[in-house]
Amino acid sequence: MIGVIGATGHLGNVLTKELIKRGFKVRAIIPQGENVAHIKDDQVEVYRADITDLSVITAAIAGLEYVFHCAGIINISSGNKDLMYRVNVEGTKNVIKACISNNIKRLIYTSSVHAIAAPDKGIIDESREINPDKVYGFYAKTKALATLAMLESARSDLDAVILCPSGIIGPFDYKTSEIGQLILDFVNRRLKAYIDGAYNFVDVRDVAAGHINAMEKARRGEIYILGGETISVFDILTLLESITGIKKPKIKIPYCIAYAISPFTPIYYSIVKTKPLFTTYSIKVLRSNANISSKKAITELNYSFRPVRETIRDAYCWFKEQGKI
Repeated sequence: MIGVIGATGHLGNVLTKELIKRGFKVRAIIPQGENVAHIKDDQVEVYRADITDLSVITAAIAGLEYVFHCAGIINISSGNKDLMYRVNVEGTKNVIKACISNNIKRLIYTSSVHAIAAPDKGIIDESREINPDKVYGFYAKTKALATLAMLESARSDLDAVILCPSGIIGPFDYKTSEIGQLILDFVNRRLKAYIDGAYNFVDVRDVAAGHINAMEKARRGEIYILGGETISVFDILTLLESITGIKKPKIKIPYCIAYAISPFTPIYYSIVKTKPLFTTYSIKVLRSNANISSKKAITELNYSFRPVRETIRDAYCWFKEQGKI
């Protein structure tokens, strides 16, 4: 049996379904209160556990062969750093200890490309440094710290592999990611202006497939970037316009103005009660180096990714099928 920690998240639910499709039985390890309707299956055993409690997560992992750890707090705003640290760093260290105690064959950890200290120019690949003091934002810092812990464990007691996806997007977005929120805001005509910039986005289905390939093919203690294609916000909106017939916003907010007012955007999003899109962190990311290479994963894991425009179209169609549009 294979364990998926964070099985109700965007990546987790797609990974769980793909594992079932390939004939594996899955133990879905999730916190109390999570809705499991979208992962219900005869081949799925649900286990409620908090990764910040070592004894609980150790019991949850007992009897498993392989473990995927894709749980974490992803936050592009500045909120709740204590919780983010407890889950992303201390929780990951607990998962490592639990896997060692249970003699797990391999732990596959979902880090992030943001954990890698990226240069302002040049290619971002696995040769770049993992240094929490050289990444931007608290989320990236927690992922870098957790990645360092994973690398250390792989050098001693645990067969561990680290995967670093870029921006995960696509269908089966039950909790509504940032790009999912952008699609909904666009279609529901709530998006009155935009901030241009670009980033590397990857389909959640391709990331899930990359994880399974890593379980079977990856080298112990190695980092693999799972990237996709770089696309601008303008091109995303243009694509949505062509799909829906809804005109994209004409107002483009200059970067300097957007960055200056970004500390106040949480107030706006709390009033309109939607997931934050353009925060200080996300604006910075949209103007950062997105020259991400997945060459290592392509070569060693047989990793591949589909065109980002196909992913955005599929995400839109999925939201429509779910009645959110």
